[in-house]
Amino acid sequence: MEGEVISRNFIEQEIDNDLKEGKYTKVITRFPPEPNGYLHIGHAKSILLNYGLAKQYGGTFNFRFDDTNPTKEKTEYVQSIIDDIKWLGADFGDKVYFASDYFEEMYQGAIKLIKKGKAFVCDLTADEIREFRGDFTTPGKNSPYRDRTVEENLELFEAMKDGKFPDGSKVLRAKIDMASPNINMRDPVIYRIARMTHHNTGDKWCIYPMYDFAHPIEDAIEGISHSICTLEFEDHRPLYEWVVNELEYENPPRQIEFAKLYLKNVVTGKRYIKKLVEDGIVDGWDDPRLVSIAALRRRGFTPESIKMFMELSGVAKAQSESDYAMLEYCIREDLKMKAPRMMAVIDPIKLIIDNYPEGQVEYFDVENNQENPDAGTRKVAFSRELYIEREDFMEEPPKKYFRLFPGNEVRLKNAYFVKCVDYKKDADGNITEIHCTYDPETKSGSGFEGRKVKGTIHWVSAESAVDAEVRLYENIVDEEKGKLNEDGTLNYNPNSLTILKDCKLEAAFADAKKGDSFQFLRHGYFCVDTKDTTDEQLVFNRIVSLKSSYKPS
Repeated sequence: MEGEVISRNFIEQEIDNDLKEGKYTKVITRFPPEPNGYLHIGHAKSILLNYGLAKQYGGTFNFRFDDTNPTKEKTEYVQSIIDDIKWLGADFGDKVYFASDYFEEMYQGAIKLIKKGKAFVCDLTADEIREFRGDFTTPGKNSPYRDRTVEENLELFEAMKDGKFPDGSKVLRAKIDMASPNINMRDPVIYRIARMTHHNTGDKWCIYPMYDFAHPIEDAIEGISHSICTLEFEDHRPLYEWVVNELEYENPPRQIEFAKLYLKNVVTGKRYIKKLVEDGIVDGWDDPRLVSIAALRRRGFTPESIKMFMELSGVAKAQSESDYAMLEYCIREDLKMKAPRMMAVIDPIKLIIDNYPEGQVEYFDVENNQENPDAGTRKVAFSRELYIEREDFMEEPPKKYFRLFPGNEVRLKNAYFVKCVDYKKDADGNITEIHCTYDPETKSGSGFEGRKVKGTIHWVSAESAVDAEVRLYENIVDEEKGKLNEDGTLNYNPNSLTILKDCKLEAAFADAKKGDSFQFLRHGYFCVDTKDTTDEQLVFNRIVSLKSSYKPS
């Protein structure tokens, strides 16, 4: 509508101003993960925010690995991160950038700082550097090596590069201000000696740049206009600006910080997840109880649901927590029109219709999704022997129990009315069979207008049932007790996973492929597990139940 006011978040407002003032002519953003672990839901916000801004302004989105620390990096993480970003739909074109491709330019940048008298080689140990740095109430003290000559620093730094000193014996530090109220500006280390084989450059280098030095150079080389990062980098911004200004980059990038995405009572810390994996509590970093992007994908969340969640969470400066129920609301909203609604019996008991002809099979036309007519219909087989949920029959029902019990009549969904006439038990008193009769006049869709029944239950034909394993998930954290124990260990919920082995699904599930999503009538949304499903065994993960505790405002 003409004259409509569109609300802009604070980052968009800043970019609008920069473009209006001519500071930048094109918006170029980036997502620069360190390949030292799996990405989680918080990273998804950064990916979608940076990609979304580039797309919104007709700009470019760069995907770059910040691979400056070979001590923690693995090729396994590189591939998992690429897979995550592609799955989220952030189009980075056909090029993946690597910080390590710029090592030579970073080295030359360090030499430039030395020549300007803005960097020096320091022999203090890591502990001594910490001690000299001071704290928030005490200014730092200058290193005794701070006044080395330019020539001496150049010679020593070249010797560091050539491997003439042991690891940790010397570092290169920026020369800024040891009395700065911002501790990050107190002559920070910008290069250290570390003899490690790098996944990209091999053994070419034995000195590596520190993140705070490397990152602004990477952004500047790539022509990034807006370096959008999370709030913990706010105190590092003066150093970021110092580096690009001292190295005299034209039109340097601008850093803008936003609040991280936090979810209540979830585990994102690598230390905790590593222990869960090592202790065999989860089956890897993609276990569906976790919130790594790989785990959410395996659980059955969709890119669209993650994007909706990010939009509902918003972009802000102030730190806050989002409720997991909001994420569940988003996946329900995304799947309710897409997912076929099919019948699955996860705790089966046999139901036999005594007066239905033996050997007869008839087929009912059933809507694939009652809310979406475009989803079409399918044929569902009906026969004398069926499976129903064990909880849908009771010998002695309480009041207002409208499902099956001796003498009661219910509708089998999309089929007939059946009336319980008998049941059988085993030696332990467990019910093994329910016997019913059916009324052929009550066929679904026939226009029958006789007696009414209060209960409708779902079923699966035993003659064509598909066997499956179904996994029901709860939060891996014990929410009642809180995430952490007093000793700092994770408060693990021992009931976070229930495995149901002998589930019976309607025949159409035989065509289900890994990653396909469905609504199991009355049970929730499920997807075919991508890791443990085989040609012989279907495995389903419950994505989310049908009921929601979240109410959108």
